[in-house]
Amino acid sequence: MQRAIFNSANFSSIATDAKGVIQIFNVGAERMLGYAAVEVVNTITPADISDPAEVIARATALSLELGTSIAPGFDALVFKASRGIEDIYQLTYIRKDGSRFPAVVSVTALREPDGAIIGYLLIGTDNTARKHAEEALLENYALLRTIHLHSIVSVTDRAGVIVDANDGFCKISGYRREELLGQTHRIVNSGVQSPAFWKEMWRTISSGQPWRGEICNRSKDGSFYWVDSIIAPFKSEDGATKRYISVRTDVTARKLAEEALVKAGALQSAIFNSANFSSIATDARGVIQIFNVGAERMLGYAAIDVMNKITPADISDPQEVIARATALSLELGTPITPGFEALVFKASRGIEDIYELTYIRKDGTRFPAVVSVTALRDPQDAIIGYLLIGTDNTARRAIEAELKRVEHTVRQNEAQREHDAEHARALGLVNQELEAFSYSVSHDLRAPLRHVHGYVEMLRAATEGQLSDKATRYLKIITDASVEMGELIDDLLDFSRVGRAEIHSQSVALGGLVATVIRGLEMATSGRNLIWKLAPLPQVVGDPSLLKQVLTNLIDNAIKYSRTRDPATIEIGCAGQEAGRIIIFVRDDGVGFDMEYSNKLFGVFQRLHRAEEFEGTGIGLATVRRIINRHGGRVWAEGALGHGATIYFTLEPTPGAEASA
Repeated sequence: MQRAIFNSANFSSIATDAKGVIQIFNVGAERMLGYAAVEVVNTITPADISDPAEVIARATALSLELGTSIAPGFDALVFKASRGIEDIYQLTYIRKDGSRFPAVVSVTALREPDGAIIGYLLIGTDNTARKHAEEALLENYALLRTIHLHSIVSVTDRAGVIVDANDGFCKISGYRREELLGQTHRIVNSGVQSPAFWKEMWRTISSGQPWRGEICNRSKDGSFYWVDSIIAPFKSEDGATKRYISVRTDVTARKLAEEALVKAGALQSAIFNSANFSSIATDARGVIQIFNVGAERMLGYAAIDVMNKITPADISDPQEVIARATALSLELGTPITPGFEALVFKASRGIEDIYELTYIRKDGTRFPAVVSVTALRDPQDAIIGYLLIGTDNTARRAIEAELKRVEHTVRQNEAQREHDAEHARALGLVNQELEAFSYSVSHDLRAPLRHVHGYVEMLRAATEGQLSDKATRYLKIITDASVEMGELIDDLLDFSRVGRAEIHSQSVALGGLVATVIRGLEMATSGRNLIWKLAPLPQVVGDPSLLKQVLTNLIDNAIKYSRTRDPATIEIGCAGQEAGRIIIFVRDDGVGFDMEYSNKLFGVFQRLHRAEEFEGTGIGLATVRRIINRHGGRVWAEGALGHGATIYFTLEPTPGAEASA
C-alpha cells in the first residue's frame, strides 16, 4: 500500500471532485507530467492534460457504444465509471513542456455511503515501454528475453501450457522458471475471478483477438498480486494460432490504492473537501505522503514542504505528544515511544481513536485540533499507512468556554434567585407580621383615643365659663390632637387593609372613575377657581375600589397643593407606555417639591411640607404606591418647588379596549 498510494516511481494518482477539478496530484503525476501539484490542484481537470483529439474520439466512440450523447471533455474520461462500469483505457497525456506519452488509465468513481458520486480517482501508468515491448514481441518472438524486468511475460501453447516465462514473471510469482514450465496458469490462479471471467477471456483470444484485463494472481508464498494483462495470439505463417503471448504490468499498488480509497469512506470526503479539515496520509513509518489543501490552509505549509520529509508528530505540540505517549503507556500497559507512534498507536491496534492535539503552523502559531486516525491495510491486513483527519477546534473551544461561563452565570443566578425568593418569603412574613401589628395597634388605639376625646368634651362642658383662657386653649389643643390622632389611625388602618385586601381584577374605565372621584371631592373644590384638563383615558385591568382610592388620593393632593394658585390647573391623562403598561399621570401647578427629596414622597408618615401649611397624615402616597405595586405597576413623581408636581403610575391595559373620556 505504501507504493500504492505514495510511490511516485510507479504511477500518477490524480483525484478530482465530482466536477472533475483536480484535488490530489501525487508525486508520480508531478514526475510524469512535469507540473507541480500547486499548479493544477483546484485549477484544471484531467481532460486539460489529455490529447484533445483522443478525448473527442473517446466521447464519440462511447456515444455510439452506449447509445447516449457524451460531451467531449472530462465527462468522456469518467462516463463509464460514473455508471458503475469498470473502465481502463489508453490515452495520450501531454506534459507541461508539450511532450506526449501513452498512458494506461484506470478510473474509479468515489461515492458516499448513499451512492452519490463525490469524485473520481484516475490511476495512470506510463505505457511507453510496454508499447515498445508489445510491438517487439509481435514482430519477433525471439525478443522475449529482451523485455525489461519490469514487464511480466509468459508464453503458452494453444492448450494454455506455459512454454516460457521471463524473469519478471518468475520474480512476481515466486516460482523458478523450471517450476513454471509445463504448468498452466492455474498455478498462479487466485480464485478471485469468476468462471465467466475466464470464459470471456478464452472466447476473445480464441477468436484471434488480443484480450486486455486485470487479473488477481497468487504467488508461491500465498500473497496476492494484480497484473494488467494483454494476451495476444502469436500466429504461424499459415495464420493458425501457434502460441499465446501474455505481457503483464504489476498494478498491485494501484489496485490497493483504489481499494483503500473506496473502502475508507471517511477518506473519500476527506480527500476532496479541503474547506473543512486537513487530510494527512502517511506511509507505515509515518512519513507524510498526502497533504491536502485543507492541511495547507490550516497549517500554512505547501504540500511539497512536508511530503516525504516529515511526520505529523513534527507539526504537533511536542509536550502534548510526550504526554499522550505517557498516558497511553499507563492506559494500555505497554511502553509507547513519544513521537509519531504515540499519535497512531491505538489505530495500529484496531482501536478507534479520536483525540485533541495542538497543531503548530509554519509561522509558529498554534491551534487546537480534533484528530481522527485510521490505519490503512492491505488485503493481508498488514498496515501500509495511516490517515489523520483533523479539524480546527478553535471555534468549538470558544463555544465551550462561553457555555461554561453561561452555565456558571446561570448557577449563580439560580442561587441568587433562591436567595431572593427566601428573602422575599422572609420579608413577606415580616410584612404580614407588621401589618397585623399595625392593624392591632391602630385598632386598639381607637378606644382609648375616643375616651380622651370624650372626657375632654365632658370637661369642657362641665367647666364652661370657669376656666381661664389659657386652660381653654389647652383643652382645644388636646381636642385637635385627638382628632388628628384619629385621622392617623384611620389612614393607618386603610393602609394596612390595602396590603391584606384581595384584589378583584376586572376591566375598569378610568375616564368614568376619574369623573366619579371629582364629583366626590366637590366639598374640597367648592369656591375654588380650578381648570380641569381631562384627556381620554383607557380601560385598564384592576380592582375598581382600590383604583378609585388611588385616584382619590392623587386628585385630592393636586387640589390641596395647588390652592395657592388662582386659577389652578389640574391635568389628568396618558403618557405613553412602559413595558406594555399604560402610563397615567395626575399633574398640578401648585407648590411642587424639591426632587432631592422625591424618594420620601411615598414613605409612611413622610411629609415635605409643614402641617401648618397643608393638612394630612403623610400616608396617602404610601397607600397609592402599595395599591399600584399590588397591580404589578410602579409609581414615581416629578416636580420642582413653585412649579407643581406630577405623579405617574402604570397599569395593565384591557386588551382591545378603547380610551374613555
